Amino acid sequence: MLTTKDIIKEGEPTLRKVAEAVPLPASEEDKQILASLMEYVQNSQNPELVQQYNLRPGIGLAAPQINISKRMIAVHLTDGKGKLYSYALFNPKIISHSVEKAYLTAGEGCLSVDRVVPGYVPRYARITVTGTTLEGEEVKLRLKGLAAICFQHEIDHLNGIMFYDHINKEDPFSIPPNSIAIER
Repeated sequence: MLTTKDIIKEGEPTLRKVAEAVPLPASEEDKQILASLMEYVQNSQNPELVQQYNLRPGIGLAAPQINISKRMIAVHLTDGKGKLYSYALFNPKIISHSVEKAYLTAGEGCLSVDRVVPGYVPRYARITVTGTTLEGEEVKLRLKGLAAICFQHEIDHLNGIMFYDHINKEDPFSIPPNSIAIER
Protein backbone atom coordinates (compact mmCIF):
# COMPACT_ATOMS: atom_id res chain seq x y z
CA MET A 1 0.00 0.00 0.00
CA LEU A 2 1.28 3.45 -0.92
CA THR A 3 1.50 6.04 1.82
CA THR A 4 2.47 9.72 1.89
CA LYS A 5 6.15 8.77 2.35
CA ASP A 6 6.12 7.11 -1.11
CA ILE A 7 5.29 10.42 -2.80
CA ILE A 8 8.35 12.36 -3.96
CA LYS A 9 8.59 16.10 -3.45
CA GLU A 10 9.31 19.04 -5.75
CA GLY A 11 12.99 19.24 -6.59
CA GLU A 12 13.17 15.51 -7.44
CA PRO A 13 14.28 15.14 -11.10
CA THR A 14 11.53 12.62 -12.01
CA LEU A 15 8.89 15.35 -11.53
CA ARG A 16 10.46 17.41 -14.34
CA LYS A 17 10.87 14.58 -16.87
CA VAL A 18 8.50 13.70 -19.69
CA ALA A 19 7.21 10.25 -18.71
CA GLU A 20 7.45 7.23 -21.01
CA ALA A 21 4.36 5.73 -22.66
CA VAL A 22 3.21 2.45 -21.12
CA PRO A 23 3.41 -0.44 -23.63
CA LEU A 24 -0.05 -1.99 -24.06
CA PRO A 25 -1.40 -4.45 -23.19
CA ALA A 26 0.02 -3.42 -19.82
CA SER A 27 2.33 -5.74 -17.91
CA GLU A 28 1.22 -7.11 -14.53
CA GLU A 29 3.80 -4.82 -12.91
CA ASP A 30 2.35 -1.73 -14.63
CA LYS A 31 -1.20 -2.79 -13.71
CA GLN A 32 -0.11 -3.12 -10.08
CA ILE A 33 1.46 0.37 -10.12
CA LEU A 34 -1.69 1.92 -11.61
CA ALA A 35 -3.93 0.06 -9.12
CA SER A 36 -1.76 1.33 -6.24
CA LEU A 37 -2.15 4.94 -7.46
CA MET A 38 -5.94 4.57 -7.37
CA GLU A 39 -5.81 2.82 -4.00
CA TYR A 40 -3.83 5.74 -2.53
CA VAL A 41 -6.25 8.38 -3.82
CA GLN A 42 -9.28 6.44 -2.55
CA ASN A 43 -7.66 5.68 0.83
CA SER A 44 -6.61 9.32 1.21
CA GLN A 45 -10.29 10.33 1.14
CA ASN A 46 -11.24 7.94 3.96
CA PRO A 47 -10.88 9.82 7.29
CA GLU A 48 -10.13 6.63 9.27
CA LEU A 49 -7.35 5.52 6.88
CA VAL A 50 -5.98 9.08 6.72
CA GLN A 51 -5.54 9.03 10.48
CA GLN A 52 -4.35 5.43 10.71
CA TYR A 53 -1.67 5.74 8.00
CA ASN A 54 -1.05 9.50 8.20
CA LEU A 55 -2.15 9.97 4.57
CA ARG A 56 -2.29 13.35 2.90
CA PRO A 57 -5.68 13.66 1.16
CA GLY A 58 -5.73 14.03 -2.62
CA ILE A 59 -8.05 13.67 -5.61
CA GLY A 60 -5.43 12.62 -8.16
CA LEU A 61 -1.99 11.04 -8.38
CA ALA A 62 0.40 10.43 -11.29
CA ALA A 63 3.10 7.74 -11.51
CA PRO A 64 5.97 10.30 -11.64
CA GLN A 65 4.89 11.40 -8.14
CA ILE A 66 5.92 7.97 -6.81
CA ASN A 67 9.20 8.23 -8.77
CA ILE A 68 8.02 6.10 -11.71
CA SER A 69 8.42 7.95 -15.01
CA LYS A 70 5.54 6.26 -16.84
CA ARG A 71 2.33 7.71 -18.27
CA MET A 72 -0.31 6.64 -15.76
CA ILE A 73 -2.70 8.59 -13.56
CA ALA A 74 -5.49 7.94 -11.06
CA VAL A 75 -8.31 10.41 -10.39
CA HIS A 76 -11.04 9.90 -7.79
CA LEU A 77 -13.27 12.88 -7.09
CA THR A 78 -16.86 13.93 -6.70
CA ASP A 79 -17.74 17.21 -8.40
CA GLY A 80 -19.98 19.96 -7.06
CA LYS A 81 -23.04 18.21 -8.49
CA GLY A 82 -22.27 14.94 -6.70
CA LYS A 83 -21.01 13.11 -9.81
CA LEU A 84 -18.17 10.65 -9.14
CA TYR A 85 -15.18 10.57 -11.50
CA SER A 86 -13.04 7.54 -10.71
CA TYR A 87 -10.51 6.63 -13.39
CA ALA A 88 -7.14 4.89 -13.43
CA LEU A 89 -5.64 5.36 -16.90
CA PHE A 90 -2.62 4.31 -18.91
CA ASN A 91 -1.35 6.84 -21.46
CA PRO A 92 -4.03 9.51 -20.88
CA LYS A 93 -4.05 12.21 -23.52
CA ILE A 94 -5.99 15.44 -24.00
CA ILE A 95 -7.30 15.23 -27.57
CA SER A 96 -9.36 18.43 -27.58
CA HIS A 97 -10.10 21.40 -25.33
CA SER A 98 -12.24 24.51 -25.12
CA VAL A 99 -11.02 28.02 -25.83
CA GLU A 100 -12.66 29.08 -22.57
CA LYS A 101 -10.48 28.76 -19.47
CA ALA A 102 -11.31 27.88 -15.86
CA TYR A 103 -9.53 28.16 -12.53
CA LEU A 104 -10.09 27.02 -8.97
CA THR A 105 -10.92 29.98 -6.74
CA ALA A 106 -9.00 28.34 -3.88
CA GLY A 107 -5.97 27.67 -6.10
CA GLU A 108 -4.44 24.25 -6.63
CA GLY A 109 -2.42 22.03 -4.35
CA CYS A 110 -0.27 18.99 -5.01
CA LEU A 111 0.76 15.92 -3.03
CA SER A 112 4.34 16.58 -4.20
CA VAL A 113 4.34 20.18 -2.94
CA ASP A 114 4.50 20.71 0.83
CA ARG A 115 3.83 24.43 0.73
CA VAL A 116 0.97 26.69 -0.20
CA VAL A 117 1.53 28.32 -3.59
CA PRO A 118 -0.90 31.22 -3.87
CA GLY A 119 -2.41 32.15 -7.21
CA TYR A 120 -4.87 31.13 -9.90
CA VAL A 121 -3.91 28.30 -12.26
CA PRO A 122 -5.48 28.83 -15.70
CA ARG A 123 -6.78 25.58 -17.21
CA TYR A 124 -9.11 24.68 -20.07
CA ALA A 125 -12.77 24.77 -18.96
CA ARG A 126 -13.62 21.63 -20.98
CA ILE A 127 -11.41 18.82 -22.26
CA THR A 128 -11.74 15.46 -23.97
CA VAL A 129 -9.33 12.80 -22.71
CA THR A 130 -8.54 9.35 -24.08
CA GLY A 131 -6.77 6.59 -22.20
CA THR A 132 -6.74 2.88 -21.42
CA THR A 133 -8.20 1.43 -18.21
CA LEU A 134 -6.72 -1.29 -16.00
CA GLU A 135 -8.96 -3.75 -17.86
CA GLY A 136 -7.46 -2.70 -21.20
CA GLU A 137 -10.55 -0.78 -22.32
CA GLU A 138 -10.10 2.39 -24.41
CA VAL A 139 -12.11 5.26 -22.96
CA LYS A 140 -12.96 8.75 -24.17
CA LEU A 141 -14.02 11.18 -21.45
CA ARG A 142 -15.61 14.59 -21.89
CA LEU A 143 -14.82 16.59 -18.78
CA LYS A 144 -15.58 20.01 -17.37
CA GLY A 145 -15.26 21.82 -14.05
CA LEU A 146 -13.23 20.26 -11.25
CA ALA A 147 -12.79 16.97 -13.13
CA ALA A 148 -11.28 18.76 -16.16
CA ILE A 149 -8.93 20.72 -13.90
CA CYS A 150 -7.81 17.61 -12.00
CA PHE A 151 -7.12 15.63 -15.20
CA GLN A 152 -5.08 18.53 -16.61
CA HIS A 153 -3.07 18.74 -13.35
CA GLU A 154 -2.28 15.00 -13.43
CA ILE A 155 -1.50 14.91 -17.18
CA ASP A 156 0.85 17.87 -16.61
CA HIS A 157 2.81 15.61 -14.22
CA LEU A 158 3.37 13.23 -17.14
CA ASN A 159 4.95 16.10 -19.06
CA GLY A 160 7.21 17.37 -16.27
CA ILE A 161 4.98 20.39 -15.54
CA MET A 162 4.05 21.52 -12.03
CA PHE A 163 0.79 23.42 -11.38
CA TYR A 164 2.62 26.57 -10.25
CA ASP A 165 4.36 26.81 -13.64
CA HIS A 166 1.01 28.15 -14.94
CA ILE A 167 0.56 30.88 -12.30
CA ASN A 168 1.16 34.45 -13.48
CA LYS A 169 4.45 35.37 -11.73
CA GLU A 170 3.81 39.15 -11.79
CA ASP A 171 0.19 38.97 -10.63
CA PRO A 172 -0.69 35.53 -9.17
CA PHE A 173 -4.33 36.47 -8.58
CA SER A 174 -5.03 38.03 -11.96
CA ILE A 175 -8.13 36.38 -13.37
CA PRO A 176 -7.24 34.52 -16.57
CA PRO A 177 -8.94 36.12 -19.61
CA ASN A 178 -12.06 34.37 -20.95
CA SER A 179 -12.36 32.18 -17.84
CA ILE A 180 -14.87 30.83 -15.37
CA ALA A 181 -14.29 30.44 -11.63
CA ILE A 182 -14.72 26.96 -10.16
CA GLU A 183 -15.43 26.53 -6.45
CA ARG A 184 -13.86 23.46 -4.86
